[in-house]
Amino acid sequence: MNKRADFPADLRRSAFWMPYTANRQFKAAPRLLVRAEGMHYWTADGRQVLDGQAGLWCVNAGHCRPKIVAAVQKQVAEMDFAPTFNMGHPIAFEFAERLAAIAPERFSRVFFTNSGSESADTALKIALAYHRARGEGQRIRLIGRERGYHGVNFGGMAVGGIPANRKAFGPGVAGVDHIRHTHDLQRNSFSKGQPQHGAEFADDLERVCTLHDPSTIAAVIVEPVAGSAGVLVPPQGYLQRLREICSKHGILLIFDEVITGFGRLGQPFASQRFGVMPDLFTVAKGMTNGTVPMGAVFAKDSIYDAFMDAPEGIELFHGYTYSGHPLACAAGIATLDTYADEGLLTRTQSLEKHFEDCLHALKGSRHVVDIRNCGLMGAVELEPRPGAPGKRAYEAFLKIFEAGVLIRWTGDILAFSPPLIVEKAQIERIFDTIREALKTVQ
Repeated sequence: MNKRADFPADLRRSAFWMPYTANRQFKAAPRLLVRAEGMHYWTADGRQVLDGQAGLWCVNAGHCRPKIVAAVQKQVAEMDFAPTFNMGHPIAFEFAERLAAIAPERFSRVFFTNSGSESADTALKIALAYHRARGEGQRIRLIGRERGYHGVNFGGMAVGGIPANRKAFGPGVAGVDHIRHTHDLQRNSFSKGQPQHGAEFADDLERVCTLHDPSTIAAVIVEPVAGSAGVLVPPQGYLQRLREICSKHGILLIFDEVITGFGRLGQPFASQRFGVMPDLFTVAKGMTNGTVPMGAVFAKDSIYDAFMDAPEGIELFHGYTYSGHPLACAAGIATLDTYADEGLLTRTQSLEKHFEDCLHALKGSRHVVDIRNCGLMGAVELEPRPGAPGKRAYEAFLKIFEAGVLIRWTGDILAFSPPLIVEKAQIERIFDTIREALKTVQ
């Protein structure tokens, strides 16, 4: 029994300043989750809710998995914390080796962080320091993409391309530019998998190179599939073309795989699904099944080796107190064991077609202007309500939750990313619930 379920429902004077939440609106009518197991949450009033968003894109193996819970309990009793600045503990090295074993070839180095936001900033700093180590210190520019999301730290915010994440804080970091996004509603609406049109959007990077001089650009960072912007799937040939341009100009390509990593697209990582290799890629979320906060940056061996060629001493002046935290490593190893035991890193392959069929069956539903999907990621875009952008999707989100299914909404987009343990009948329930809810949304 969770005694915290008895916490007072009136939270309007609560000390908790909630992230990415309309605090006054939420605290007046809170939605409290008090327990979780497998594919479900339970609310404070005892309702069971089917999790259609894997917590927040992170609980890939489902909730409260026994092996992960036991590993964390054992580790906190054995050693709660140990530093990794000029010290070490075996479990951090073990976890790094386990991660490298499922990474693409020639990605055998892992730098631990505590979140996707920290992973993005770390990858950008590694890129800048790499060029300096090679005698190309003039490469100081960073290129992001419109509608991209790379966390909320200053570096990730600067290269991110979601206006609401930036307007209250200014540019954040100088020397940043953006290429255009890949969303083309007119040509690619209701695409299944990768859209047919839009590979040429990658050529916008050549425009930016011409504007700034490619020899001043350190890195380009993109999500293979843009998650927080509403599941924007890369057009056929787009990532390949981006890779070609980066290689041509000596620019590092960074993939933000915080959402797409750990089986979401049917392979351990999106680079393996799309057959396009970056130079660095970031992870978090599914890395520990959301149990203990953790992130990482995978670096190509050649990038790590460039640092090791430097004179003796600290090669990279960067890190966090909790880098490689023992509890997070224990959770991560048990998460990888759970993935391996149940084949979860590739299970999406057997579910993707059913997920796609059920999702696209919503075509023709009220207000729906686009549907898109890749792996176990999907989105339904709704026509905005005149003069009230985002209100229609928010109303749908609330109705769907009241009907017992949790999904994500962003702008006028409903997004879906169920745990990888989802069964076909649960996929059907998610989208049947959405269909019924849309009938009542004005």
